Amino acid sequence: MSIITTILAVLVAAEFLFIMYLETFATTSERTSQVFGMSVDELSRDSVRTLFMNQGVYNGLLAVLILVAVFAFVSKAAVVALMLYIIAVAAYGSFTSNPKIILMQGGLAILCLLSCLL
Repeated sequence: MSIITTILAVLVAAEFLFIMYLETFATTSERTSQVFGMSVDELSRDSVRTLFMNQGVYNGLLAVLILVAVFAFVSKAAVVALMLYIIAVAAYGSFTSNPKIILMQGGLAILCLLSCLL
């Protein structure tokens, strides 16, 4: 695996750790409100906080899987599979929620995937 692929994969993992932080630990912060385009009042609702925290755990575990693929398994195939999954989820989010999601959540993953394939 090239150094560029490794760096991009680590950046994708960092992005997902940041998303986990926003969703799990800073659920009702102004920053989370800005990133997700929701009011702090809406984020403070128990049902929304619970959904965000669950989603945050998912994103954190995805980051861990990326880091394991890169450093424990040193597997380009695993990195490709994870990036394809992230891009597919981002594409789905673009169609169902906000068209910007493909670039915001999938942009680094797309670059990482391209680096794997070149």
